[in-house]
Amino acid sequence: MMTKAPLQNRVAPTGEIASNPGRGLLMGNRGCLHGADRRLRVARWRSKHWICCAISWKDVRRDPMPPGGWTALFFLDEATALAAGHRPCAYCRRADFISFAEGWRRAHRLVERPRAALIDAQLHTERVDSRTRRQLTRPELVGKLPDGVMVRYRGAPGLLLDECILPWSFDGYRAPIAVPAATSVELLTPPASVATIAGGYRPLLHPSATGAGSLGRLEAAQQPAPPPEH
Repeated sequence: MMTKAPLQNRVAPTGEIASNPGRGLLMGNRGCLHGADRRLRVARWRSKHWICCAISWKDVRRDPMPPGGWTALFFLDEATALAAGHRPCAYCRRADFISFAEGWRRAHRLVERPRAALIDAQLHTERVDSRTRRQLTRPELVGKLPDGVMVRYRGAPGLLLDECILPWSFDGYRAPIAVPAATSVELLTPPASVATIAGGYRPLLHPSATGAGSLGRLEAAQQPAPPPEH
């Protein structure tokens, strides 16, 4: 009996969308990216509103790739989603969005909490190159970055946490690697989100993140039940 291949809807910290059987902790949305054959087309977004949603919401279940509907994307955790350029949904994750927006306001020294549209517009300038449509990355030193951001180290993505880098995979994080503060890495998380994390936002981390309790957002994985479009 032939095994059905998983859909191409798992997102890596590099922004790449792959076919993988896991689901992760969170779901996301960039618009309709698939065709009638349930395969991704060339476009990797249809809107600047890249959101990160609750994987279970009011017991609503939905086809991840309905005809003409938005494509459900899945992330290992929120650190992965933020690195890929997403931000918390202001609807199904309202409390997290407000917390993110408050961290953004503090980091950017704004008088008022920013609206989602302002956040999306800024993130879009930082997450992809307008010409190549590839992820924008930046060189940085480990000691200048807050816990919870994603970097590329030794050619592979990893989570910065407790003075270590935890190699990332679709299934979870691997054993931590201690790194000196002067270590040069390639920053994957957009600068505005990095500043927001430094401003107090605590991204949800996968249980495999050793020491994740220091960020105060360690939660167990849940079974996927995608929310309605928002």
